[in-house]
Amino acid sequence: MNVAPRYLGRGSWLSRRDPRLLILVLVCYVFAAVQVWDLRILAPMATLAFLYYQSARIPWRAVRANWAYVAFFISFIVVVNTLITGGELRGFAEEDLHIYFRLPLIHTPISAEMLSYAGAQLLRFGSMAAMGFPIAFAIAPGDIGPTFARLLVPYKFAYALDLTFRFIPSMAADMQTTMDAQRIRGYEWDRVPGGPIGRMRRLGPLLVPVTINAIVGAEDTIDAMDLRGFGTGKRTWLRELAYGRTDWVVLAAAVTLLVTVTALSLAGLTRLWVPDLLISLAR
Repeated sequence: MNVAPRYLGRGSWLSRRDPRLLILVLVCYVFAAVQVWDLRILAPMATLAFLYYQSARIPWRAVRANWAYVAFFISFIVVVNTLITGGELRGFAEEDLHIYFRLPLIHTPISAEMLSYAGAQLLRFGSMAAMGFPIAFAIAPGDIGPTFARLLVPYKFAYALDLTFRFIPSMAADMQTTMDAQRIRGYEWDRVPGGPIGRMRRLGPLLVPVTINAIVGAEDTIDAMDLRGFGTGKRTWLRELAYGRTDWVVLAAAVTLLVTVTALSLAGLTRLWVPDLLISLAR
């Protein structure tokens, strides 16, 4: 089954930009954001990121499940990272922390510095996700391969990325079809005792046919590419891409952001900042 990725941002301001711009802006933002721990800098950066995301006009109802997964994953990473580090922060000795209390059993200190650190991580990862969503939903499915190829990615890798973007929704559609077929036959995998573990045990009749279909589909794609001589010579792309004036302005703004943040980081002005309010609550 060949299912095209969801083109949810069709007709939006961001979808009318050169698709290479979306990749380059994300790269600039990620390299800028990873240098910043100061919430006073991250907050306006996150605001810009979500305004950028809004310009893609991606319907909320269509991606709210995706955002729920992203929010859960980010929260999980932040919590686990906090527990693994035991509340230790680079540049802060434990006697310098403004501790509220310690968690039972593991004795991890919950401090004002830790809350600022966690808040910076949440803003950073959340804004990165906002910058990345338009790549999945605001680039025309047929432009994915040419976009990466025009960014000097080898054409085999560019085409592999194109196929990957198409394979994921195709596999999801196969999974939904298999679930519907199993329900018609009376197999209710999600209505069993044992909670999530019980459901995982009953996923076999769903995963086996989906996996087999994926392997068969991949072999058919490989055969079709071999018959067309894929890999025997340099591939050309019918789609032509060209930056417009607006694209150059946006790209210049992204590069300026990266250069500015890098300069601030080298000057030591992007380190962790703790609000006075959080410090006062620890007294």
